[in-house]
Order: sequence, then structure tokens, then C-alpha cells
Amino acid sequence: MASRSDTELDRAAGFDIQEDFERFNQKSDVFRRSWWDDRIRSEKARLFYATYREPLKTFRKADGFTQKDYALRNAAWHVSDLFTELKEDEDRREGFSDEFSLYRGGAPERIEAGSPEDAAAEIKQVAKTFGADLVGVTRFDQRWMYVNKFSDMSKREKPQEIPEGMTSVIVTAQSMDHDLIRTVPSALSGAATGHGYSRDAMVVIALAQYIQNLGYRAVASMNDTSLAIPTAIQAGLGEYGRLGLLITKEFGPRVRLGKVFTDMPLAHDVPISFGVKEFCEGCRRCTDSCPVKAIPGGDPSTNRHNESNIRGVSKWSVDGEKCFGYWTAQNTDCSICVRVCPYNKDYTKWRFRVGRWLAGTPLRKFMLWLDVKLGYGKRMAPKDWWASRKPSR
Repeated sequence: MASRSDTELDRAAGFDIQEDFERFNQKSDVFRRSWWDDRIRSEKARLFYATYREPLKTFRKADGFTQKDYALRNAAWHVSDLFTELKEDEDRREGFSDEFSLYRGGAPERIEAGSPEDAAAEIKQVAKTFGADLVGVTRFDQRWMYVNKFSDMSKREKPQEIPEGMTSVIVTAQSMDHDLIRTVPSALSGAATGHGYSRDAMVVIALAQYIQNLGYRAVASMNDTSLAIPTAIQAGLGEYGRLGLLITKEFGPRVRLGKVFTDMPLAHDVPISFGVKEFCEGCRRCTDSCPVKAIPGGDPSTNRHNESNIRGVSKWSVDGEKCFGYWTAQNTDCSICVRVCPYNKDYTKWRFRVGRWLAGTPLRKFMLWLDVKLGYGKRMAPKDWWASRKPSR
């Protein structure tokens, strides 16, 4: 049964959690399933993963899938890959199956951090100094922790390693390059994802080390250990969208998320609302644009496409099997839904801030019509991205 604090937080976050709710097991994640489940595992899946580590024997002639495009994508992933592969001999893939363990050790005595509000403000300042674009803090919520972790290498489940007594989760978000995302689908666009993860790794590891240097416990995490999106919503970073991703006010769905678990006394942020749910109820851009029809077009529900969906939460749920199948067919990740989302804008420009405001008002249908009419969300040719980066003479 949910506690009173759970119920209040769920209401504020817009969560609709049912009596049959079950915590998620990382083994059921579609990416983890691709290593052990014959319904997902295939030669295409093996080649998909190999392209991130090994040069392709032959490169496609299609624009966006050339050797140069894959070269940039894989270089963008390089820092994240270094951390991920550093302890493979210990059956760890830190950042994706296992939390980070790369620390120097902390101070033996805790310093006085001041009030929880002051401490949270300083943590946010430090996180942004290290490179976080967004940062929020929420309470530790056991419901979003994976029941068990899962090793891609040994094909076995592993117990959680987050120590008891963690009270807060610091959630960071790194924006992905707007123009790179415009080239989706392409290997080139994958550089936006890889760069986001590489930045993420550096931010959360440095932030966790800083907290340890103050004498408190802290564990850095990316896709491992727990579900990131509900935690980010609770931390006030954004709302949940039809495409199954976090939508932020600053970058729309164009973010990668990181987490730091800690026992440092911190004030917690509250969930925000700026009209995403109401807008998504009337928008089908992601649904209509998905080439494999993996994104639902109806109302939020408890329907599960397969075991890669969590049980007992009424929401828009994406069919991960269809989605991942398209990724493997393309030999790179896909973010078409992110590209076409009306919230995917450069909000440093005032006209897009006006559009975001309209999306949160009864004029949202007009904003959607205008978005389509003006041609936003259309694909940029990868060759044009390369040409736009060439310095003028």
C-alpha cells in the first residue's frame, strides 16, 4: 500500500499508480532482454551493439550513415564507454547496469552543511558548475528502484548495491544538441545521445565525489539501479509525455538523465506542471511519426505491450520491442519522436517561449496547428549539418 507521503507526491507528480503495482526488474528492460531473450536477441541486435565498438566492414552510402557519421557518433560515446568498460573483468557495466564505484574515498568527518535549503542550493550550484544543464532533488523512493540489476555479460541477476539510509536523489539532466537531433534517423544523430551520456558520467561522478569529500555518502548513477524518469518528475525537472519520455521546460524531451543517491540532508523540490499532459492528450505527432507504431495514440492506460513495461501504472507506454527492433534495423538509435515533438525547440529564442506558453493554455490546438504549418520537426539532411559547421573563409 502507498503511504500518505507517496499518495501526496504521486498526486503532485501526476502519477496514477494502481493496487497491482510492482517494482520493475532490470532484466525486463528491452536492452537487457536483447542479451538473453530469444524474442529480442538477434544477429541484427549483435551488429547494432558492435557498431559502437568496432568499425563496420562496409558503410552505407546513405546520407547520415557514412563512416564519418559513425566516427562522430562513436567518438561522442567514448568517455561514457571508458567508464562502462573499465570494470568488465569484475562483471560490471557502470552507468548502464551498475552504479559508479570510481571514487577516491571521502572525508572521515562530516562538515556542517547548513539548512537543507542552503545545502540543496549549493549542491545545485556545484552540479551546474560541473556541467549539468538542469538539477533537482527529491526524496529516495524505493518504488523506482530495480528489484534486481542484470548483467549483460554474465546473463545473471545481481542484487542492488545502494547502501541503506539514502534519503535523497539528486537528478541531473544534460541537453542534447538540437541540430543533431534534427538529422534523426541517422548515425550522425546518435552523437547527440552519446555526448549526453559522456557529459552525464562526468557530472554525476564529480558531484558524488564532492559530496563524499564533505563527509556524506553519495553514489553516482545513470541508467543503472533505478528508473530515472519518475524520479526526475518528482524532482521537478519536467512532466511525462505521450512519447514515454520526460519533457522539460528548457529543452523539451531532448535530455539525458543522471542520478546521485545520498544521505546528505537536502531540501526536496516539488513536481511542476506547465500543461504537457493536456497538450499531449490532443497531439499525436510522435504517434503518427513513429515508423513502427510503437507509441500509443489513445488515453493513458495500464495496458502492457510486453514485460518491458512496468505493471500497475496508468500511463502512455511505448512498445519497447518494436522500438528496439527499428534501432537494430537502422544500426543506430532512433529519436524521431524527439525530433517531431512540438516541445523540442531552442528556447533561447523568444518565439519558442511564446509557443510553449500557448501549449499550456486553451490555445494549445492553435499552437499545434501553427507548429505543423511552419514545418517544425522536419528532418535536416545530415550533409547539411556537416556543411553548417564549416567555418566561413
